[in-house]
Amino acid sequence: MTRFRPCIDLHAGQVKQIVGGTLDSATSELKTNFVSPHPPAYFAKLYRDNELTGAHVIMLGPGNKEAALESLKAWPGGLQVGGGITDGNAREWVEAGAEKVIITSYLFPNGKFSQSHLDAVLAALDGDKSKLVIDLSCRRQGEDKWFVAMNKWQTITDMEVSEESIKALEPYCSEFLIHAADNEGLQKGIDEKLVQKLSEWCSIPVTYAGGGRNLDDLEAVKRLSGGKVDLTIGSALDCFGGKGVTLQECVDWNRRQ
Repeated sequence: MTRFRPCIDLHAGQVKQIVGGTLDSATSELKTNFVSPHPPAYFAKLYRDNELTGAHVIMLGPGNKEAALESLKAWPGGLQVGGGITDGNAREWVEAGAEKVIITSYLFPNGKFSQSHLDAVLAALDGDKSKLVIDLSCRRQGEDKWFVAMNKWQTITDMEVSEESIKALEPYCSEFLIHAADNEGLQKGIDEKLVQKLSEWCSIPVTYAGGGRNLDDLEAVKRLSGGKVDLTIGSALDCFGGKGVTLQECVDWNRRQ
């Protein structure tokens, strides 16, 4: 059944909410919706105390390792970690307390999908796909076509998010995380067509993030996906300075499902 899943987005060691399409380290165009006065562990404890499982901690660029480790110490085994995950550090993050690791950019050297990189990450996890989440964050390319975007969503890869690519990747992971980067941080609503397609294509758990504003959007994801897709709401949440919905309302919504 559809449920709300929270996030901890880390940028330069702080918890932030960022407009996804502007996250380019080479420019000063970064648009930030919110910078939290609270440390990452505050949010990890908040999610733990409200039984909000399946939350993801994303390290957006360098300088976030300590902040991510702080989150894991606050809720060992309760959080997924992504951002800069490779075959060289995947096991280290699980040993540090991550429930699962999330990979994106490492799968796409020079913007091209690498099966050998996927195999290497899985091997580093002793072949345990229950510890692996594949992040197919994407951008729209024309009418109802989405391509995986990497490097903070600035580089469009050669992989279309489609039934074919989903089915090819499912044997290697336990779930998918899909940020609709064009919607991320804008609070202008979800990509309804993408949510609907994900529910048709995926046979393992999938979480959609991007544009979620309120309980109506949770209901919409539930309806569009037949309860198969989860929703992350970020910038609209009161704990991230948003006015769309409170964390408590999302917790209560989950408990009603």
